[in-house]
Amino acid sequence: MSIADNLKIIHDRIAAAALKAGRDPATVRLVAVSKIQPAEAVVEAVRAGQFLFGENYVQELATKAAEVKEPVEWHFIGALQSNKVKYLAGLVTLIHSVDRLSLAEEIDRQWGKLGKSCDVLIQVNIAEEETKSGTTSAGLLSLVRSVAALPHLRVRGLMTMPPFFDDPEGARPYFRELHRLAGEIAAAGIPGVTMAELSMGMSGDFEAAIAEGATLVRVGTAVFGERQYR
Repeated sequence: MSIADNLKIIHDRIAAAALKAGRDPATVRLVAVSKIQPAEAVVEAVRAGQFLFGENYVQELATKAAEVKEPVEWHFIGALQSNKVKYLAGLVTLIHSVDRLSLAEEIDRQWGKLGKSCDVLIQVNIAEEETKSGTTSAGLLSLVRSVAALPHLRVRGLMTMPPFFDDPEGARPYFRELHRLAGEIAAAGIPGVTMAELSMGMSGDFEAAIAEGATLVRVGTAVFGERQYR
């Protein structure tokens, strides 16, 4: 099937999941994860009406953004090293993966050079898996307070990647916990902080994530098929 066919199926599934959860489908946005896909695949998706894309690798994003001339919105969703932040400055609309203050400070510094502000999500490693990035649930409030104090950053919500389960229902407690943590942060009333976005759910479990409040679902394989290279 074509990318356009896949996108229609995904959007239909997103809408159905939202309605089942008593939500407006318009409150859930699809981040088409285009990592390891050529620029041509992104352009094909744009022609099918998809304008929001997520990338995991800084150099790949910078190269692809230069090749794609269409008016797309880029999000950075992967683990981010502080020494590579400068290549993203002004290029991405949202960084999903802020997990430590030192990284936030470098984002603040690089966007400050441009006289702009960057919207970020705080990544939470709810399961505390050693192989995944993210602050702990216990350390979240303190990190949000520190990041919110930086002048060129705006905390817009949270992101998580639960452990892998063959049954997507296995991930639901982790999505539910991220939603709960977002409520806790919102209740703290930290100036400049909103919990407008919850980035959670991927190709195998995004419907469960929507049921638990996801506003951004990160879907790659179900949109583009298997990765093209690397």
